[in-house]
Amino acid sequence: MDNNEKLTAFAGLVQKSLTSGGLVNVVFHSPAAGDILKAKGTSKNIAGKTVLQIETSLTEGRVTHENLADGEIASLLPKQFETFRKADLTDKNGTASVMISKKGAVTLLEKGKIGTSVPKTEEKSGNDREKSRLLTGNEEFLKALDVADKNGRIHDKKQAKFRQICRFSEYIAEAAAKLKPEGELYVCDLCCGKSYLSFAAYHVLTAVLGRQVKMSCVDLKKSVIDYCADIAKQAGMDGMDFICGDINEFEPLRQPDLVISLHACDIATDIVLNFAVRHHAEAILSTPCCHHQMNREMDCPTLSFIAERPVLRQKLADAATDALRLLMLDAAGYRTDATEFIDPEDTPKNIMLRAHRRKNWRDDSKEAAEKRERYRAAYFFMYGKYPD
Repeated sequence: MDNNEKLTAFAGLVQKSLTSGGLVNVVFHSPAAGDILKAKGTSKNIAGKTVLQIETSLTEGRVTHENLADGEIASLLPKQFETFRKADLTDKNGTASVMISKKGAVTLLEKGKIGTSVPKTEEKSGNDREKSRLLTGNEEFLKALDVADKNGRIHDKKQAKFRQICRFSEYIAEAAAKLKPEGELYVCDLCCGKSYLSFAAYHVLTAVLGRQVKMSCVDLKKSVIDYCADIAKQAGMDGMDFICGDINEFEPLRQPDLVISLHACDIATDIVLNFAVRHHAEAILSTPCCHHQMNREMDCPTLSFIAERPVLRQKLADAATDALRLLMLDAAGYRTDATEFIDPEDTPKNIMLRAHRRKNWRDDSKEAAEKRERYRAAYFFMYGKYPD
């Protein structure tokens, strides 16, 4: 095949993937020039028809959308390669990639059985998916935060933020299902910042799940706290308290049912987790941010072949820090896991640490002693010393 035939063949694979229902996404990257950053195509159901919706990200936070009907993909999709030099197709049954060299040579790679029919489910996508979301965009707090306009339309530049809020709302609903079924829930959000997710959590728990909620949101910045308190007032969220102060000194009203924290920087995440353990929180949702402490203090000769490379050292520090945090929570009597919070293209700080307190846990049990020793050994391996 010549170069044009390879591009047309790639477009044909995308069309087969969309038609079969197996399309996960097709991502175009490495733009040649201009103000275009990337483009991503996904399957959407609009007015009862399946289309390939291509979302193009531009500089200054701008976003454009183009919908290609099934029959238009083979002829129109290759035009993306006038801008981009690489593309990756992910199908539920295979993958394909296109790479264009500086001299214009096209390489097409294909793996698996792209286009193999995928059984249909009740799940909707695109505009129809909004019917099954916990949030619609029409919530008062989203309008007050300027995520949506007065008609409930999500601003183009806030689409990624809205996706993040929606996904977090699902995590909140999942966590709430494991909490006590009756009575008021007490939630603590530490390092709350602008509180996008605090408001989402409160809304889901109260308006969607019908629970009574008291919520303490803590941050050091008075201007942010004042701003959030005003938003809560506008949205009628009278169960939320915004507290300006150091999370090290914060004392909760009682044992928290849920502790949440989004992107608390470096050891602030550790402070949050230790707070949750110390006050016997029933559930924890935490998405860490930077991991500077491990990067600075790592002392592990066995892993020096990784740590001597700055970029790899940071990635190692990220993963090892969060793994140690989960071991610490395991040793404190929690069931834990780590999962991707949201599409990494929306935010690189993408790991969600989840924990639920185990029933009938005994700190003096053999299992507890073994888990504490495992944590101490792992900590010593990475730092060359035991935890305080």
